Order: sequence, then C-alpha cells, then structure tokens
Amino acid sequence: MTATVPHVPSEEPIPDPAGRVELPPGTTLADSRFVNDDLLPVPVARRRWTTYNFAALWVGMAHNIPSWLLASGLVALGMDWKQAVFTIALANVIVLLPMLLTGHAGPKYGIPFPVLARASFGLRGANLPAMVRAAVACAWFGIQTWIGGQGIFVLLGKIFGGWAEAAEVGGQPWTLWVCFVLFWVLELAIIYRGMEALRRFENWAAPFVIVGAVVLLVWVTAKAGGVGPLLDQPSKLGWGADFWPVFFPSLMGMIAFWATLSLNIPDFTRFGAGQRAQIRGQTLGLPTTMTLFALLSVFVTSGSQAVYGAAVWDPVALAAKTDNVFGLLFALVTVLVATISVNIAANVVSPAYDLANLAPRFINFRTGALITGVVGVLIMPWKLTESPELYIFTWLGLVGGLLGTVAGILIADYWLVRRTVLDLTALYTPGGPYWYTSGWNLRAVAAFVVGGVLAVGGSHSAPGKGPFPEDGLIPFLRPLADYGWAVGLAASLVLYVVLMRVGGQPRTAARGR
Repeated sequence: MTATVPHVPSEEPIPDPAGRVELPPGTTLADSRFVNDDLLPVPVARRRWTTYNFAALWVGMAHNIPSWLLASGLVALGMDWKQAVFTIALANVIVLLPMLLTGHAGPKYGIPFPVLARASFGLRGANLPAMVRAAVACAWFGIQTWIGGQGIFVLLGKIFGGWAEAAEVGGQPWTLWVCFVLFWVLELAIIYRGMEALRRFENWAAPFVIVGAVVLLVWVTAKAGGVGPLLDQPSKLGWGADFWPVFFPSLMGMIAFWATLSLNIPDFTRFGAGQRAQIRGQTLGLPTTMTLFALLSVFVTSGSQAVYGAAVWDPVALAAKTDNVFGLLFALVTVLVATISVNIAANVVSPAYDLANLAPRFINFRTGALITGVVGVLIMPWKLTESPELYIFTWLGLVGGLLGTVAGILIADYWLVRRTVLDLTALYTPGGPYWYTSGWNLRAVAAFVVGGVLAVGGSHSAPGKGPFPEDGLIPFLRPLADYGWAVGLAASLVLYVVLMRVGGQPRTAARGR
C-alpha cells in the first residue's frame, strides 16, 4: 500500500504555533512494509481532542469492574479503607508521570505507539515492544469481556432465574458462554466504527458509570445502617511488619494496571489539540477518578463485610444480592457501559495499531481489532481472575515488570537521547536514522532483555497460590520481584542511555512541518 498525505495547496509549510509537526503536503510514503493509512501521522487539522475529551476518556476507563476489583481486592487482602485508598492514589500519581512523558509525542507528531517505538527499537525492532503490548492488551480484553459477560449472566439469572442450573459446557453453564459471546460481539461492533465513535461513547459513558457506583454505595450504606460500619472495619495488617510485604507488591500491581496505557497513550494523544489538552486532561482524569472510585469501592466492600460477615469484592456478586428488579436492571446497564468504556479504549485500540504495525500491507485497524477479539478469548481469561492473589500479585506484577521495561526505553530515547526531536518521514522509511542494524536497534533489545530479567526474574508465588516457584524463577532476584515495574523502568532507562551514548547515537534533526 502506498500512503500519500492529501495535498493542500500551499507555497511553503507554515510552522504550527503549538509546536505540532506533520508531514509536508504531497509527501508519499511508498514502502508498504512500514505504512498504511492507520499508521500515518494524524494531520494537524484533525488533532482536536480537548481537555474534556481526555478527562472523559480516563473517567470512562477508570470506572470499571477490574478497577473496582483492585480496591476491593486490597480490602480482601487485609487492608482497611485508608490503606487501600492510599495505595491506589499513590500508584496513580506515580504512573501519571510516564503517561505524560510518552503521551507528549502524540500531539506533537500525531503518531501512534508502535511508530514512536521505531525511534528507539528500529523500524522492524518496534514490533518487539508492540507485540508485548498487544499480547497484554489481548489478555486484558479477554479478562474484561469475561467479567462483563459474567456480570450479565449473574444479573439476568437473578431476574429470570434458572440460568446457573443450565447444562455445563467446558465447566461453565452454557448460558454463561452465551452472555460472554454476546458481550464480545457488542464490543467489536462499537470499535469497528472507529476512534470518533469511541470519543463520543466515552463522553456520555463516563458520568453514567459514576452514577451507578454512587447508587451501589447508597444501597450498601442503607443495608449497613449508615456510614459508620463502612469506616469501622479494621485493618488485618496494621501498619507494621505485616503491612509492608503486602503494600509494595500491591503498589506495583496498582501501577501495572495502567502501565499498558503509559506505553500506548500516544494512540490517543495523537488526536490531541495540543500538549495542554493532554496534560490537563490526563492529570484531571487519571489520579482523581481512580482515587474517587477506590473510595467508592472500599466503602462498598467494607459495607458488605459489615452486612454479610465477609468482604464481597466482586460488585456484580454484591449487586445480585438485591431482589429489586429495577435495581438489577440498572446494575446490568451499568456493568455493560462500564466494561465497554474501558475495554474498547484500553484493550482494543492499542493491539489494533500494534498488529497493523506488524504487517501494514495486510492488517488495518479494523482487522487488528478483530484479531484482538479472537486472541482475547483464546487466553482463557476466566483463569486470571480466580483470586485476588492471582489477579494482583501474579498477573499484574508480571505485566508491570515487562511494560515498565519498555516504558523506560521509550522515555530514555524520546526525552534524554533525542530531546523530543524526531525525523517524522524517517519513521516510515527504511535506510534512515532509525534503520540501525537491518531495522533493529540491538542496544534497545539488550536494555529490554536485561531490564525484563531484573524486573520479573524473581517472580514467585506462595504455595498453591500461583504458577511460580516459591523461591522465585531466579532465586537471587526474588527481592526485586515486589518492585518489578520500578526496577524494569529504571534499569532499562539507565542502560539504554549508557549504550546509546557509548555508541555515539546523534540526535535527529526534525523534518516535516
């Protein structure tokens, strides 16, 4: 496929006052191995997402069932509401920084994550971080879809009755599989309409989900007899020696929850009207809404402990305890909107671009979205949410370590090596400054391998609680495992800068408008 930027009559390109760069009118990018229409820079005229659009995107993505399970899972692990909210608030303030740093390239150059990764990994090497990110996103898509389908199953079963007693297929009632498939089809139908449809959906979904969470809080507060029982549930860990071994891996798990978006946030910021829009929108949208939602989650979970004698960490299971048909229907719609709003934004957009980058000639954005949907089912997501330990420590810890490593390389290359200056045309052209060794920057690969081993090599599980050995995959790295995201980011960032400076990599001159 030959991609051509539409020609706009003009004698000379006019510099953009906001510092945004685009390909000169009439530029032809002829190598179909590295370009298609979905990977091209977004023209400046189409970069129009505002502060509200980014804030609404984050509200829609933060207010979902897996986010709820993060906070309620911490309560189930023994924290009180103050400890759980503190852990989540701190994690989201920390992860906001790499989010803003990697997001900078979006409004400036209009490029998605896999194209940005070409600057550091090479035109071909960018497929390495893109496929790591795509694999994680596919798994997340499957998890979210399973949770959404499960929510529909539980709530409809409560309304109509008899669903849970249906004949089993593959260890689950066939009615659950029907709900799962129907929800899967609905999600792909929405994303198939494109990014503009996603923006409009997020704008109205965000406030609706907030209302649904508040309604659940009011209901459980009434059942508990007031706010007092929600706040009186004590910590089982205290603030001493029992707390910190749970706090640090939980903090890394909370960071890892959005570590995926800290990589591919350029997929969204490339539509931004400018840096101010993405910085303000993300700062207003991510830490504040995640902290608010964490408060709602832990209050409701603490309330469930007061009412039912045990913490009910799944909001769908909690909502199903009511016999009010209207309340069940409202909960059903809230589950649908909340899950769709995060899943299509966070877990379909990115792998669709990543897969398009792998084979631009054959895969476009829509094809990539369909592939994501299929892979998300094949990873059997029902296995990953069986317990808080498996969900927070094993899954999020492993994911966070690997993605932190990639984030470190991207940040080091864009901010420390190139000082935010990229050759836009060369990002799509073999033989240029990003070609390195046959399309691969071996220094970036080395930094990724070393950082990844340090971050996840010590992964361990308690006996019977996960897939790793109790002493860790590499026993002497076990002490680092609880800090996987931070270790991966710091190690790969430092090593990449050192290797690039030793190799004498020059900063790139900007080309394009």
